[in-house]
Amino acid sequence: MGHSPRIMPILAALVLATAVGALPATPAPLPSPAAADAILAEVKKPGASAVLVNVWATWCTPCREEFPDLLHVARELAPQGLRLVLVSVDFPGDEEVTTKFLTSQGVDFPTFRRTGKDETFVDGLEPQWSGAIPATFLYDASGKLVRFWEGKASYPVIKKRALKALEPKETP
Repeated sequence: MGHSPRIMPILAALVLATAVGALPATPAPLPSPAAADAILAEVKKPGASAVLVNVWATWCTPCREEFPDLLHVARELAPQGLRLVLVSVDFPGDEEVTTKFLTSQGVDFPTFRRTGKDETFVDGLEPQWSGAIPATFLYDASGKLVRFWEGKASYPVIKKRALKALEPKETP
């Protein structure tokens, strides 16, 4: 009993998709150690119209749940000038776990891991931040903080906030 001609392309696509999915993912770059001042310097690098900084950890369930939405927004809005900066607050010695997670998410750009004391890092990024994660900071092209929130946000919320930050500023 043969398959109908209409089914064959679908079967071929499924076989190809399965084979492609079985290929090992390109390993994500190891996160670079960075204190708060280094993250803020990264934010101010030229070339972006807005920068979204997300502080997360592999042990944080809301962080892992939010991650695909952050990446989706970042990839979708990159042509408009949005840059995503990821900062892991995983524990020292967990670099392998962090890199494995980043690889599983398809992260192929440089990321960071927090160094120094928690309080110094938190206060260095934003004194109003309680230190809860996930924490997301949205900066305009000049490096000015325009929005900050703690806790998981959904794709539509992240996208709406990012689009607002990407809007051209009126000049007086």
